[in-house]
Amino acid sequence: MARILILLLGGLVVLCAGHGVFMDKLSSKKLCADEECIYTISLARAQEDYNAPDCRFIDVKKGQQIYVYSKLVTENGAGEFWAGSVYGDHQDEMGIVGYFPSNLVKEQRVYQEATKEIPTTDIDFFCE
Repeated sequence: MARILILLLGGLVVLCAGHGVFMDKLSSKKLCADEECIYTISLARAQEDYNAPDCRFIDVKKGQQIYVYSKLVTENGAGEFWAGSVYGDHQDEMGIVGYFPSNLVKEQRVYQEATKEIPTTDIDFFCE
């Protein structure tokens, strides 16, 4: 009986952890440094605060450093958004990856040029 209860509770945890929402796509294409879009493009510094309007975006405070991983291709007059993660208060602490307006930051160091145009997928705009 105890084994069945443990299995049921384990399954419930998996079900609860697997919930999320697929949000609207911000773009159908993104620019990356490589085909898999896993390498860092640049390091940027926020020029002003930004409050994320929904779970696809990240909150940014003026002066924070952001690692940039991809740059969405602008479509239909939409704003230009980049995907990145903000440095935490501690030097080694990386935050979650999300989008932010490109005009919010100034690139400080370019590691690799974003020359690979790759289609975005639903998972690029998935929120947990």
